[in-house]
Amino acid sequence: MVALGEDRPLAFFAGIWVQGWTSVRKMKEGEVTADLYGFLTTEPSEPVASVHPKAMPVILTEPAEWEAWMAAPWDDAKSLQRPLAGGSLDKVAAGPKSDQ
Repeated sequence: MVALGEDRPLAFFAGIWVQGWTSVRKMKEGEVTADLYGFLTTEPSEPVASVHPKAMPVILTEPAEWEAWMAAPWDDAKSLQRPLAGGSLDKVAAGPKSDQ
């Protein structure tokens, strides 16, 4: 597990939420309407990169970033899709080792 520091300050993942998306997800079910959520990813910075080199969530750490993500036009908000600076995250816990 990683955190922004031992004091674990508040941060957010940049995400997109869509209510009432209608589509066919499974042929057996036919057309369904669902609420969907996804989070934006970017290239990982350390220490995430050494564990998961493919991607990491976009992490918003400042109130101005939170506000921009929620309200700014996409041309402004898309600049937030970037890795955190190296060293911004600390490894604070490790899960059990897997033999797989």
